[in-house]
Amino acid sequence: MKPVILALDTTHEFGSIAWLEGGEVAEELLLHSPDGFGHVLFGQLERLLERRGCKVDEVACFAAASGPGSFTGIRVGLACVKGLAEALGRKVVAVSNLEALARFGSLPRRAVVLDARRGEIYGALYGAEGEVLREPVVSRFPAWVETLPAGEIEFISTDFSPFQAALQGTRFENFKITTAPRALAAAVGRIAHERFLASLARDPAEIDADYVRRSDAELFWKDN
Repeated sequence: MKPVILALDTTHEFGSIAWLEGGEVAEELLLHSPDGFGHVLFGQLERLLERRGCKVDEVACFAAASGPGSFTGIRVGLACVKGLAEALGRKVVAVSNLEALARFGSLPRRAVVLDARRGEIYGALYGAEGEVLREPVVSRFPAWVETLPAGEIEFISTDFSPFQAALQGTRFENFKITTAPRALAAAVGRIAHERFLASLARDPAEIDADYVRRSDAELFWKDN
C-alpha cells in the first residue's frame, strides 16, 4: 500500500490542503480565508474526503506547515493535524513553509523570501537537497541579501515584486527569480512523505511551531 499523507498549510491568508498517495499528489486545494482558517478548515477537509471517497483513518501520516507566518494560522494547522494524529495513533511531520518554497527552485542554492510585514521579510537559504545553508531569519530585505554568500543564487517567493527594486545595482541584479505557487500543501506533503519513509515523523506532542519572529504579546511582555 502506498502511504497516504494529508498535508495542510494555514500559515497565511492563502492556505491549502493536499492529499498524497505514495508521494504523488492526488489532489491539492487552494483556500483563501482572510479572517483565518479555524472556521473553514474542518469543513474543507470533510469535503475533500467525500470527493475522494476516503476516510481519515486511511491517512498514514499528517503534515502541516509550521511557519513562519500568521501566529494564529500556524497554530490552527498544527492543532488540526496533531488532534487527528492523536485520535488515530498516527505520526506528524511539521515542515517550514520556507523549506517548502525552496522545493520550487532549480539551482543548487535557493534564497527563499516571504513578506513578514512591518517592512521586513522572512528569509532563508537552502541547498538543492533541502539542507539549510542560512538559517531562517526576520530582517529588512536589503540587509538580509548582503548576508548571502558569493556565487549564483536563485530567489524564490510567491510574490517577489516588492523586493525586485532592492536588487537593482547590486551583485544580485541578474540572478534568477522564481515565482512559487500560493498553494504549498503539496510541497509540505512531499517533504513529509520523505521523512515518513525515513522514520522521521514524530509523535503529535513533540511537534511545535517555527515562528522565527516573536509574537507581539511576547515582545510586549519582554519589554515591560
